[in-house]
Amino acid sequence: MSRVGRLPITIPQGVTVTITDLNKVVVKGPLGELSEQIDKDIKIEIDGETLTVTRPSDNKRHRALHGLSRALIANMVSGVTKGFEKKLQIVGVGYKAAKNGKKLELQLGHSHPVVMEDPDGITVEVPTQTEIIVKGINKQLVGNYASKIREWRKPEPYKGKGVRYADEKVIRKEGKTGKKK
Repeated sequence: MSRVGRLPITIPQGVTVTITDLNKVVVKGPLGELSEQIDKDIKIEIDGETLTVTRPSDNKRHRALHGLSRALIANMVSGVTKGFEKKLQIVGVGYKAAKNGKKLELQLGHSHPVVMEDPDGITVEVPTQTEIIVKGINKQLVGNYASKIREWRKPEPYKGKGVRYADEKVIRKEGKTGKKK
């Protein structure tokens, strides 16, 4: 049995979960609404305030989909109640970020500023010039947009300059040494 898939999901107050005949799960909560199409073989049952996900057999495909389906539904429930956020830090002399309406402007050592438009459902905050906070209710969109920001200047190992996640550890390398005689 899947360790993730067998765990029940508790549905908090103010959240409604509906399941259509085609296994489309729609979760509505105080922060918004999310929907996900779950494979037709996976069985989803709501019993009061708990939701359980079961699989029809132990073949490899069903075992793989069992934990995935449960995790997707749990992330939707968590997203419409609390939301998700990713924090990014900018390290480097002259590297900075600024928010201009729905656009994020980054100075990352290129010859031009990098301008990124916020996608629908994502809000970006810039509390200081070296901090970026990406927030939203969809975990996948938040992580994807944060990784797109990070791709513009990944942290390099010698001086540690670049855009990194707040909890990311950058392994530093020693620079060149002098010529030996």
